[in-house]
Amino acid sequence: MKNKITFWLDNSRPTALPQSILPALTAVFLSIHSKGFDWRLAILAVLGVAFAHLGINLFDDFFDTKKKKQTYREELVHTGMRARIGKTPYLTSGAATENQLLAACCVFCGIAMFIGGIILWFRGINIFYIAAITAVIGIQYSAPPLRLSYHGLGEVVICIVFGCLNMIGVGFAACGEFSKELFLLSLPVGLLVMNIVYIHSILDFIPDKTVGKRTLAVLLNNQKTMLVLLFFVIFVPFLSILIGIFFKICGIKYLFVFLLLPMAITLFKMMVDFVKKPDKQFTPKFWLGPFNQWEKIKEYKIEWFMIRWLTARNLISFFCLVIIVLQFVNCNP
Repeated sequence: MKNKITFWLDNSRPTALPQSILPALTAVFLSIHSKGFDWRLAILAVLGVAFAHLGINLFDDFFDTKKKKQTYREELVHTGMRARIGKTPYLTSGAATENQLLAACCVFCGIAMFIGGIILWFRGINIFYIAAITAVIGIQYSAPPLRLSYHGLGEVVICIVFGCLNMIGVGFAACGEFSKELFLLSLPVGLLVMNIVYIHSILDFIPDKTVGKRTLAVLLNNQKTMLVLLFFVIFVPFLSILIGIFFKICGIKYLFVFLLLPMAITLFKMMVDFVKKPDKQFTPKFWLGPFNQWEKIKEYKIEWFMIRWLTARNLISFFCLVIIVLQFVNCNP
């Protein structure tokens, strides 16, 4: 049993959890000073988000497998095309069947639903509405009939689900009320989470276009236009903080997020270089955050992909961590 649990946890892509857990924790700490705040419900909400995220990741694998065979990336690489490989090696190797994958999806999402039921009991029907909308949109990311990620809307779904709805839902679960500050901050967080997936789609533009997967990058179908949109996705979060301060929705202390501006600029430059100078090499810098298992990444020859993807992940991680730390600092609004 232990081996099965470890097997499915590994294959549910837990390395992507920061893009949901950190926004959820940010919502918790933004709610911590509210009168109705309850640590027990806050912890349950974060756990529910984690299990829902892992379940949706596995559902994405399941419906992608139904849509097309999972060896397509390897076949593209064999033709000489630059593509990231190995999204579902546990299926292509025969270590698991599609039915077992579906069962794992249901287990993860079932745990999330059970946790949601507990929160619903204490916080009321608003939690049900938020969770239901999140679940429907999240599953439709790759599931029929909508298959939103196949129509250029996957990145928008990620922004809404992992940023806005995630933070609003967890915040309400934690304290039983909504706040303008949390609403405002959920937008930049959502955009920076979307940034991870959008960068992914730019990096995988050619293989995705070849197999007919209509990501936002494929829908735009122009690399200059892709970079223009990327500029807004990366830098609008910083602008939204300024707007929030100007209208006194959030405090001036949030200017500390501008410490991350050099990281954002470097990430944008790396993406520009990917389009203009695709063979240019980069090495991880300590101030860009952790780059786990970098030697193994180099061994698989996917450092061109991972240095950009991990930097995007680290940017949203640090953005959330700065906001969390600010909740403990006695700064004037």
